[in-house]
Amino acid sequence: MKPGLPFLLIAAATAAAARGTVVFAGGAWAAIDRGNACEALSRSQRIAPRDKVQAVAGVTFGSGRSGWGEFHARLSRMPRGDASVMLEVGDQPFLLVTRGGWAWSRGPLQAQAIIAAMREAPAMRVESRDERGVRFSDPYLLDGAPTAIDAAAARCALRSAGKIQ
Repeated sequence: MKPGLPFLLIAAATAAAARGTVVFAGGAWAAIDRGNACEALSRSQRIAPRDKVQAVAGVTFGSGRSGWGEFHARLSRMPRGDASVMLEVGDQPFLLVTRGGWAWSRGPLQAQAIIAAMREAPAMRVESRDERGVRFSDPYLLDGAPTAIDAAAARCALRSAGKIQ
């Protein structure tokens, strides 16, 4: 693990706790219970300046089965209107759906494939071109991702089953 990364994770988990309950924090990832959804989240290794958007990525589990395990990413820059947004997990590429500065998995089958790839790879990155046509990349470590994903899924499954409030 890179020096300073535990501090960044703690800062991210602390900020997330203000908007939910931290269920797990480890490696570069945290699982957060937001009440109506649970998320496994990480922020990009590239820390944004205060006046810029911080890139984050994660997997969301809704309290029902809608959106169960959906991958999402907030991009560090607004992509050009005609630009593709690609997620590369290890050496596996995934074309994402975009709207504004956000990108999502294309459906349940792709979301499952992304989660499976995240369990095996050490890192991932989201890439596109910004409004000026300049390529950008948001890199993420996957240390802690499998446990955060499992913790978020289990928490929302327990809520859906009425086992927790």
